[in-house]
Amino acid sequence: MFKRVSVIVILVVSVFASCEDKKTSGENNSENTSEAVKNSIKSEDSAKNKVDSSEIENNEQKIKTAKDTAFPIQQEKLIPFLTEYGKKNPENKVRITTSFGSFEVTLYRDTPLHRANFIMLIKNNYFNNTYFHRVAPNFVIQGGNSDNASTNKKRYAIGDYLIPNELNAGHTHNRGAFSAAKYAEQNTSKASSPFEFFVVLNPNGAHHLDDEHTVYGYVSKGMDVVDKISQVETGQSEWPIDNIEMQVEIIE
Repeated sequence: MFKRVSVIVILVVSVFASCEDKKTSGENNSENTSEAVKNSIKSEDSAKNKVDSSEIENNEQKIKTAKDTAFPIQQEKLIPFLTEYGKKNPENKVRITTSFGSFEVTLYRDTPLHRANFIMLIKNNYFNNTYFHRVAPNFVIQGGNSDNASTNKKRYAIGDYLIPNELNAGHTHNRGAFSAAKYAEQNTSKASSPFEFFVVLNPNGAHHLDDEHTVYGYVSKGMDVVDKISQVETGQSEWPIDNIEMQVEIIE
């Protein structure tokens, strides 16, 4: 179970101020991708599709027996682990497939920790059976979470850690930017949550996020699919009424 943050956030900002990494915990606490979205895990709008139990168990077993990781990853060992992992796993192009079609993402090499982490999660089947769980029209679509118990179990197995920000790379939140969600509570270092990402929709970008979230890739093909996802009906928590499941694979 993830460690709870003891400090209560007293600052409330607009829902469009940023994106939120919503993680499941025993009490459905939120991880923010800045300061502002409701806890969609507990929402009545949360998805209702069930995942085949054998597939869940298979994915969990793959994580537990993975030979190329040091699960659970410890914060103090994160940088050397991801640095070494990145050297051995240089891929930087991935495909994300949904019922609306697929789109491709190119990951930047000058954000090596974020790139290595994303590739590592793909190779250990984290994203399969997660959803695009937040859709904010003309702002972002966000993925990497679900209300399936398997997602929380996989997170626990992988580790409770934060990725140091790589803002010095200078990538900005233009339309199509692929960026990391982050925790809001007491996160003065602007470190990223490892499990969730978002894609910017607005033609003018979302540049108020530029010094808050690490952009570590961009949609290089299939932005029309991203736009289709952005048009789905959502509940008050911005969680789509119908689940948008994803399959993520490495291209090269």
